[in-house]
Amino acid sequence: MENTRQYRLKVPGIHCSGCIRTVEAALKRVPGTVRARVDYLRKEATVAGEAPLQAWLDELQAVGYPAQAIPEEAR
Repeated sequence: MENTRQYRLKVPGIHCSGCIRTVEAALKRVPGTVRARVDYLRKEATVAGEAPLQAWLDELQAVGYPAQAIPEEAR
């Protein structure tokens, strides 16, 4: 995939393994997603694919997990 981008998202609402499954499933539902992974301890998700960042943020909001992108300079 030529336009694959990777983002780290802060997802403060992650509290349990059920949250992890819900967040990963929501991110993977977005067309163009190649990979989605959640880090429970950091309450972050890493997502990669061709979808626009806002599509992933909107999907997380829709399932009750508001998130924000972690700026590259903070990585």
